[in-house]
Amino acid sequence: MKLLQQMTVMDHERVVFHQDPESDLRAIIAVHDTTLGNALGGTRRWCYASEAEAITDVLRLSEGMTYKAAAADLAMGGAKSVILLDTPAQDATAEQARAMGRFVETLGGAYIAAEDVGVNEQFCDWMGEETSYVMGGVTVSRGGNPAPFTSLGAFNAMKACLAHAGRPVDFAGVTVGIQGLGQTGYRLAKLVIDHGGAVIGTDVSPHAITKAVKELDIKVLGDDESLFELDVDIIAPCALGGVLGPDHIEKLNAPIICGTSNNVLVNPDRDGQLLKEKGTIYAPDFIANAGGLIRLAGLYIGLTEDEIDKKVERIEQTTLEVLSDTRNYASGYDAAVAFARKRIEAGACKSVGTKA
Repeated sequence: MKLLQQMTVMDHERVVFHQDPESDLRAIIAVHDTTLGNALGGTRRWCYASEAEAITDVLRLSEGMTYKAAAADLAMGGAKSVILLDTPAQDATAEQARAMGRFVETLGGAYIAAEDVGVNEQFCDWMGEETSYVMGGVTVSRGGNPAPFTSLGAFNAMKACLAHAGRPVDFAGVTVGIQGLGQTGYRLAKLVIDHGGAVIGTDVSPHAITKAVKELDIKVLGDDESLFELDVDIIAPCALGGVLGPDHIEKLNAPIICGTSNNVLVNPDRDGQLLKEKGTIYAPDFIANAGGLIRLAGLYIGLTEDEIDKKVERIEQTTLEVLSDTRNYASGYDAAVAFARKRIEAGACKSVGTKA
């Protein structure tokens, strides 16, 4: 599908490309929807197999950010950016970050950058030397690492899943299989263990595995394939997206899927229905993992720390509300999108009423 056709089908407002030869920056910003306000979304640094793959990723991620902000009741739209790397794990440089900051600046605030895979607080601060439209740094920009809030939000969503399953909202005796023990996965594992649960995890990084085993004493599997077939209570995808398709869903034994990843389902329409038909409780990712966005977007629009904390707590109730409404839709994903779209439509009506 051609780009303009993809934008039309997915209702994107703007997709912008940029390259800077001096810093070797090649980047894309996708602004999906600004009905509720300007859009904050992470900047992902990744080595894609092709430019087409990068475009698909940024389009799906930015669409998810629209729904994430709306479902969290934030006065923000949805956008995302990706930086295309030549090789995996390519070192980040100040020059590249500043070039990205200048790129972000050209959108005049319609897009506010933040952390994502491959970007840390230092990178955000470097970007902040060139634009005020960035969150997630500690010296030039602000907000710091949002990962703790993302993990806490997903943990709250897990509580809702347990309640929806008719189980006690108690992690004693609960085993969670976590795919990805990085920034959010590690913290989610700690929350589960601190509340009496057990964790089995996987990660492609030997360092992440060593840290989790040493500090949390979790059990580790050698690959992701066997993780999805485990007889555990919850599977938590906490790495990259696109991990649950028909093959994995057919082999799933866990009754609950809830993690911190974006775009967990390979094909949301198809795979969401497959999960519902199987009887698997699926916490839609853009609701379960909204804690990090709530933190940074909340600070950006002027919410207090208490207001931010309450919104992260609210993820539990929002998840439960969407799960309860799944019976009226083809899937939990569809129910979550409908929930978010109602808020976007309400915001659009309010905007029109104000103008009148």
